[in-house]
Parts: sequence; structure tokens; C-alpha cells
Amino acid sequence: MVATAFLLVPSLGANPPEADQPADKPETLVMFDGKGLDGWKKADYAGAGAVKVEGGVIVMGVGKSMTGITSTRQDLPRTNYELSYEAIRFAGTDFFAACTFPVGKSCLTLVNGGWGGNVTGLSRLDGSDASENETGTFFQYRDKTWYRFRVRVTDEGVRCWIDDKKVVEVNIKGRHVDTRIESNATRPLGFATWESSGGVRDIAIRMLTPAEVADTIKSDG
Repeated sequence: MVATAFLLVPSLGANPPEADQPADKPETLVMFDGKGLDGWKKADYAGAGAVKVEGGVIVMGVGKSMTGITSTRQDLPRTNYELSYEAIRFAGTDFFAACTFPVGKSCLTLVNGGWGGNVTGLSRLDGSDASENETGTFFQYRDKTWYRFRVRVTDEGVRCWIDDKKVVEVNIKGRHVDTRIESNATRPLGFATWESSGGVRDIAIRMLTPAEVADTIKSDG
């Protein structure tokens, strides 16, 4: 049963659901209402910190070593979608909202500031972590600062942006995609921290338009 906190609405929220929508106007799944944890559960990590909602933010406390949440929704899209969310690190020096998301029949994790805060990228590609594959890059995060993330998934590739700066662009067709064992608790969609306290808000999934899917194929070609 889908939790009432999840609303299937037009991306601009301007027309009622029954109204005809333009073919190129995507739909958006609102994944968090800012009020409670309906549709989410605390990930099963030993030594995890507290998880609560404060001021419209899902707050994940410092764990020993991980704290996380995972969606309980059963009908998540697995391709041709864009996931967006905002995340903040309250304290710590490592990842504060590593996001695991569906990719076809498997999943990947966008690590934000892992390995002591030095690496942002995808884990895992062909068995290699973000610290070892071509998606790994350095992005400097400041504590108590909100960052806007977007993750776009198609059959051809994955694209990731932070505050509209593209940080990942990788072709995944024919490659083995999977998550580290530590991220299994947040599959198929979830967030986790490592010895840090972080928060997430404004979580949504937007289905891509045919033009956006075609553009991804073109850029990979």
C-alpha cells in the first residue's frame, strides 16, 4: 500500500490529475512531505544514530559507523527518471547523504564526500568504488550548507549534478552496476551517513521526457 505522504502530481502542480497533460510534461513523485517518515524506514545498521524529522528535514544522527533511511515504496521507477533532493552535513568529515538509487535491475550509490570527505562519485561500477573508478571527483562540502543534488538515470547512462554543476557523466550500458555491501540496507532508494550527521529534504522523482532520454543517448553516442 502506498503511503499517503507520496503524491503523484504534475511536475508543476498546476492542473488536476484528471486533466490532459502535454506529452512532454513529466510527472513527479513527491517522496517526502516534510512532516513525518511515512513511506520511509530507518535502515538496519548496527550502532546507527537517531533518525527524526525536524523543521521539514529528515535528520540522520551520527552512527558507529552508519545511519540511514530507505524508502518503503514498492513502485519506484528504475530507468528514465531524475531524482532530486537537498542535503546538508551538520557535523562530521565523511559522507552525509550517500544516495542509493535504482538503476535497471540493480542499484548504484552516489557517495558525497566519502573516504574522509575527499571523494564524490558512484559506487560501484564493474566492481570498483567511487574512489577507484572514473566517476570519482573532489567536491568541497561545507558544514551547515545545503546542496542541491540531481541524479538522472537512463538505460544508457547516469548523470549527477550538485547545485547545477555536473559532477558525473558515465555510460553504463553493458557494464556491471551494483552497490557496496554497506549500502544494501538502503536499497532500492535511500540515504546514509558515515560517522557524520546529515539531513535531507525536498526529495522527488521526476520522469524524464522522451526528448531528455534521447538527449542522453545522443551524448553517450
